[in-house]
Amino acid sequence: MKYQDLSKFSVPANFRGKNVFIVQLWWIVQATIFRLSPQFMYGFRAKLLRLFGAKIGHNVLIRNTAIITYPWKLEIGNNTWVGDDSVIYNLDDVFIGSNVAIAHRVYLCTGLHDTTKLTFDIQAKPIHIKDQTWLANDIFVGPGLTVGFGTVIGARSTVLHDMPDGMICYGYPCVPVKQRTIINDSTASV
Repeated sequence: MKYQDLSKFSVPANFRGKNVFIVQLWWIVQATIFRLSPQFMYGFRAKLLRLFGAKIGHNVLIRNTAIITYPWKLEIGNNTWVGDDSVIYNLDDVFIGSNVAIAHRVYLCTGLHDTTKLTFDIQAKPIHIKDQTWLANDIFVGPGLTVGFGTVIGARSTVLHDMPDGMICYGYPCVPVKQRTIINDSTASV
């Protein structure tokens, strides 16, 4: 009986979105220039990502220990943070909104394999992290999922289903627990 035969596995043509030279060049740049840049050089790292095709908004703070597999499959809005040791394993597109706080060691995983085929075919599905979301430490978000607008995902949660807007969610598997409180900004002009 066989479930999978990895000798028959192959990556589909154009799966990575760029040729092998660009992929390897990015991985070298990320392992050296990006990773060795001082922590405060957020603008420099954003420029490197843009140079490789990422769509990065204004005032985006990405730590130098974050790992982004394919910048050309990444879009981030304005005023967003990506914490230390976070991984954006974006074999498919990852859309991260504005005013999103991604804490440390968050893993956004767009990749999966077809377990019904002996060839163990690789697949990918996009991830959407909506505006004003907070992903606390050590979170896993699986392929093809959406984390709703203003939602908080608690530390060490495993997101295996879409999470609704404006909720505090946590657990394994992650579930909505209660409504998030709306903060009134008294400094806003009338």
